[in-house]
Amino acid sequence: MGTPALLRLPRARHHVAVPHATSLRRAPVQRRSAERLARILDACAALLDEVGYEALTTRAVAERAEVPIGSVYRFFGNKRQMADALAQRNLRHYAEHVTTRLTEAPPGDWRAAMDVILDEYLAMKRTAPGFALVDFGNQIPVGTRGAAPNTRVADRLGGLIAGYLGRTPDDDLRRVLLVAVESADTLIQLAFRADPDGDPAIIHETRELLRAYLGRVLDPAD
Repeated sequence: MGTPALLRLPRARHHVAVPHATSLRRAPVQRRSAERLARILDACAALLDEVGYEALTTRAVAERAEVPIGSVYRFFGNKRQMADALAQRNLRHYAEHVTTRLTEAPPGDWRAAMDVILDEYLAMKRTAPGFALVDFGNQIPVGTRGAAPNTRVADRLGGLIAGYLGRTPDDDLRRVLLVAVESADTLIQLAFRADPDGDPAIIHETRELLRAYLGRVLDPAD
């Protein structure tokens, strides 16, 4: 089975969705405040691509977003918190795209669902500003021990896949998906180190590995 065509995510700016409140000093209440927060995160993502995380500063983000420096500190105490908010926004956007694509996939076909999940991640790796450095928080470790980036991803995907397959997201499914996410994350990072667009051969091997591993749990018992 060949690799499906990748959905290219638009480089939309000023998306007003708000990160999870735990990554913010203060959650925006009014639309104007939410739009300002979105500009700050858009500026953070763009600057990550241009200068990297080490050279990133809150002042540079404020200047790029065209907001007072106080507006940045209203939401974030430091750039690590800002990166965490961007990572959580990335995960939310990713889940939204996966959810939309799953409505078009053959009902109950976990392999089709897995292709959607992998392809959407590859699309974000290739197109989403700042994603190469932050993704869902793996490149710059954020979050707490109990909410590590790949745990966030596996939990979110567990709910999506369970709903798609009509099964309960039990502990076995959560554990298997966490192992799959951790494995895929390592291999995809390898693919993008080998090729800026992702080495096709490594991506193919990743897809085959995931199918073989997940089939133990997701294929119906004889």
